[in-house]
Amino acid sequence: MSIVIHHNPACGTSRNVLAIIEASGAKPEVIDYLATGWTRPQLLALFAATGLTPRTALRTTKSPAEELGLLDPSVDDETLLAAMLEHPVLVNRPIVCTPKGVRLCRPSETVFDLLDHLPKGPLSKEDGTPLIDEKGHRLV
Repeated sequence: MSIVIHHNPACGTSRNVLAIIEASGAKPEVIDYLATGWTRPQLLALFAATGLTPRTALRTTKSPAEELGLLDPSVDDETLLAAMLEHPVLVNRPIVCTPKGVRLCRPSETVFDLLDHLPKGPLSKEDGTPLIDEKGHRLV
């Protein structure tokens, strides 16, 4: 199964999702979008596949969104998209693409629905929150 994760290694949720994918036995293609940036067609395709808009995909915390004036509801999608191309961190993460679909995986356990196989348990998030018990049952 082909899995792509648009990943920010500094983000705990993104690290949790990557760990879940790897624990499931998959070998994902990891795209560090902060290093590679985005293209307009790529973002438009990801937003269309996830049902997001530039506004709903906007990372509003731990990003320059506020200082760039992007939190004002009157800012249009084209302006947001242009800002996301210039400042890749403005796109919320992680976005995961699999044959089962494309999703913004927040919270991290959202990725379970995109996997062919659940990871073997026990499995917890970085903060210790249990996700899968020792019998392999989802806890969230």
